[in-house]
Formats: sequence, C-alpha cells, structure tokens
Amino acid sequence: MNSFVHLNVHSHYSILESTATVDDLIKVAERDNQTAIALTDSGNMFGSLEFYKACLYSETKIKPIIGMRAYIAPESRHHKSKISGKKNFYQLVLIAKNNVGYKNLIKLSTLGFTEGFYYKPRIDKEILLEYKEGLIVLSAGFGGEI
Repeated sequence: MNSFVHLNVHSHYSILESTATVDDLIKVAERDNQTAIALTDSGNMFGSLEFYKACLYSETKIKPIIGMRAYIAPESRHHKSKISGKKNFYQLVLIAKNNVGYKNLIKLSTLGFTEGFYYKPRIDKEILLEYKEGLIVLSAGFGGEI
C-alpha cells in the first residue's frame, strides 16, 4: 500500500496551470496504487463535485481530499490596486478536514470571486480567520507566505 498522498494537485480547472482532467488524475492515481489524492485547484473549487464522484466510483475507491489553493491579498481583499513593494497576492493551500471545512472552503471561494477579485479571486486573513474551522492550511511553496 502506497502511503504517499499528493496534497497540492491541479486539474484543468486551474486555468493555464494544468491540462489534466479529473478523470486523468484518478486514472494515474489508480495506476500508482494511491489510496488518496487531493484536488486543490487555483482560486476555485469548480471540479470538487466531479472529483469527489470520480474518486468514489473509481475501481480502487480512492479517498478524495477536497481543497483549493487560495490567493491571499497582502492587506484587504477590498483593496483593488497595486501596493508598492508588495505582491498582488500570496498563496496558501486550504484543505477541508470535515464537512464544516468543506462549507467554509465554499464560502471562501465565493468571497474570493465576489469581494476580492483583483486579477485573481483573492481572500484575506480577516475572512480566513472567520472561516478557518475545519480547515488545514499549508504553505503553497514559493508563492506562499509563512
């Protein structure tokens, strides 16, 4: 049994970052005998339901881990102009550890598009603190802020 689990995986719903479909990801996971895999598309959760169903109906019953790579505004999500000396956004990987976390991810994704959109759907630390319950937060590598 393979104990390694990918926690930062993007599908074709991460525009200009991946061409892999959800079905492609599941086929590769099955081929590699993976027991679980995460879907953490950039700034959205568009593929979450498709991913969840594909995992459950896969031959090996892969455990789906739902998440998203969030874009974090350097100050407020409401600030819609360049801040001198700062990036337009930082990145964090957010993973739902339960149903409450899943609902909070949905809320954060929605707010990123409706309140924080500036080149990308951004959230800020204020709403991340408000909707943190049930979430696991990971650094997103070089684009992340510790």
